[in-house]
Amino acid sequence: MVLIDPYGRKLTGLRMSVTSRCNLRCIYCHHEGEVSVGREISREMAVNVVNAASRLGIRSVKITGGEPLMRRDLEEMIAGFREVAPGVEISITTNGVYLKERAERLAAAGLSRANISLDSLDPDRYRRITGAKEGDLERVLDGIEAALVSGLKPVKLNMVVLKENECEIPGMIEFSRSNGVILQLIELLGDGPKGDLESVERRIEAQADGFLTREMHRRRKYFLDGAVVEIVRPMDNTEFCAHCTRLRVTSDGRLKPCLLRNDNLLEIKSTDPDEIERLILEVVRRREPFFRGANSDR
Repeated sequence: MVLIDPYGRKLTGLRMSVTSRCNLRCIYCHHEGEVSVGREISREMAVNVVNAASRLGIRSVKITGGEPLMRRDLEEMIAGFREVAPGVEISITTNGVYLKERAERLAAAGLSRANISLDSLDPDRYRRITGAKEGDLERVLDGIEAALVSGLKPVKLNMVVLKENECEIPGMIEFSRSNGVILQLIELLGDGPKGDLESVERRIEAQADGFLTREMHRRRKYFLDGAVVEIVRPMDNTEFCAHCTRLRVTSDGRLKPCLLRNDNLLEIKSTDPDEIERLILEVVRRREPFFRGANSDR
């Protein structure tokens, strides 16, 4: 079965915020589009959402937060996902501060891959951007190594391009090359001190050996002498909407059709997979592109 919304977009992925808690205070954080704080979806509900979604053709689950590693039961949750949906790929987006101690257990539970936020290799700049404590950057770097050793693949580094850290991009490319990870340069979502991603991409394109265009969101992946760099533009991007394949679940247990809207969510009131399946079908019917130019013929 394949879920298809009223605009012809296939739904293949689930992005689940398992907690709104976080140990950092990044200056660019959009809280996964959530308006409530201090909420946390139950493990039982999370597992049964994945159960229901997999029955309807969802093939991947991205675990997000807040910071998902704030949950002590995350390994058990992932094992639960694997049990009810053995064919689903499970990945995580994390700031990496707590990853070193848990990467091996997460991989053993069924985690396949990891996106790790890393906005700077300079300790002072990293603290200014993320609100981290002294020593946290070193813990993140250790967490990246632990993820690689544990067999999580691919490991991607998420760098939000800001005025303050734009100067570090060449060093980040070299870091990604030497560590065998993929660097994602991400446009700032919303207002704030954006870096000049257009100029950055032009310089990267001029140096690249070649590039591919990923089907989802039509983002470009550049190859630079062993390094891989992806350019991610979620804002003001009709391609992002036109090719969105994800349904979101908030940390307070609501189905969210669109990251940028909070007026069409559907509360999950039951842990029964059959009832959750019905709700997923309903929320798919509610989906429409935030940027309506994404499908001009509809």
